[in-house]
Amino acid sequence: MPDQFDLIVIGAGPGGYVCAIRAAQLGMKVACVEKRATLGGTCLNVGCIPSKALLQSSENYHALLHGFAQHGVMAKEVSFDLPTMMGHKDEVVGANTKGVEFLFKKNRITWLKGAAAFKSADMITVEGVDYTAKHIVIATGSESVPLPGVEIDEVSIVTSTGAIALASVPKHLVVIGGGYIGLELGSVWRRLGAEVTVVEYLDRLVPTMDGEIATSFQKILTKLGMKFKLGTKVTGATKTDAGVTLMLEPAKGGAAETLQSDVVLVAIGRRAHTEGLGLDGVGVATDERGRVKTDGHFATNVKGIYAIGDVIAGAMLAHKAEEEGVALAELLAGQAGHVNYGAIPGVVYTWPEVASVGKTEEELKAEGVAYKSGKFPFMANGRARAMGDTDGFVKILSDKTTDQVLGAHIIGPDAGTMIAELVLAMEFGASAEDIARTSHAHPTLNEAVKEAALAVDGRALHI
Repeated sequence: MPDQFDLIVIGAGPGGYVCAIRAAQLGMKVACVEKRATLGGTCLNVGCIPSKALLQSSENYHALLHGFAQHGVMAKEVSFDLPTMMGHKDEVVGANTKGVEFLFKKNRITWLKGAAAFKSADMITVEGVDYTAKHIVIATGSESVPLPGVEIDEVSIVTSTGAIALASVPKHLVVIGGGYIGLELGSVWRRLGAEVTVVEYLDRLVPTMDGEIATSFQKILTKLGMKFKLGTKVTGATKTDAGVTLMLEPAKGGAAETLQSDVVLVAIGRRAHTEGLGLDGVGVATDERGRVKTDGHFATNVKGIYAIGDVIAGAMLAHKAEEEGVALAELLAGQAGHVNYGAIPGVVYTWPEVASVGKTEEELKAEGVAYKSGKFPFMANGRARAMGDTDGFVKILSDKTTDQVLGAHIIGPDAGTMIAELVLAMEFGASAEDIARTSHAHPTLNEAVKEAALAVDGRALHI
């Protein structure tokens, strides 16, 4: 007779492993299926965590070359050792994945090693062994979207997985895609000396973010030395002894051209990963983009089967998946799990960072919402001046009538941490006035948030 569980989670990424842990905390007998040799999914193994390690290492090197002198810190014959950087990245990944394995043991979660496939609504098979559960959660995450005519080999034409493991710094890296992943990894290799060109089909970067933020972001990245070909379509790629030749043409029509590079990073987005699960066999419905369809409580159309994270609709963000994992576990335990999708932040971990939550100005205008805007530059913030990091600004958007915060956008030092205050404000339905009336320690970067909130009412103090 197959082993029986209260809950089986397929996938041990941020959504899956957090769902498993929370369910175990609530008293369920839990198993989690993972085919990788280590837990943590794409995020911990080849995504969020290793890329941030490389971002930090490259930023340290760049600061030593270009930023420390203004503080009176001088260095001669500055260099970097790429194998050591990669070793640090691998150590960070190892510590995190081992940490998840420890949490599984602590919470008595059974790790089913291998790939899962459904045999029925309450049964899966893993490596030839069957397991049953009252509830089964699909948390298999996402994979890089391929680009027709550009064949990935993870050597000269790479996804993010190959881009965090290059053996040497390319002379010329071409990034296809002007979103989070491409800009982060492009900035890593630019700081380490590569010429970097970003090719984007649209006429702007980070299309889901506020337009004013995107414009400022491009200017800052241009100062770093990155080049941009916006409104440009990649139609094909040819590998040569010298590298890769890309065929380009204007998105709106025009003369074609070619672009030579050593390495090409394809970062045009991600798609739900459901291959091999056997969803058709049990009748689980998917949408036109291959994502698993769910209701407001993460249930599929098949009783007992649920889905969370990148494999369903919504932002493909690790923390969004985590929130869904917790909410689902609590719902299955009879509690009131809930995710406020209007207060899920997004962050680009370049330097300076870019962070956003809630509505953009473009969205508010399209929806016909009357709003107020307040903005404050880091150039006028004392702590930013002391740090020598004065690029960027904080912008807060609030309802014109009620003053409730509708959106907040930051480009500047440590924006990814600073956005948390504004996410919390939105979670509790705060007004810009509430933020403005909250005491912020001096001197801190977060004073720029307070000043932006004051600026919503036209009374910023330091500009």
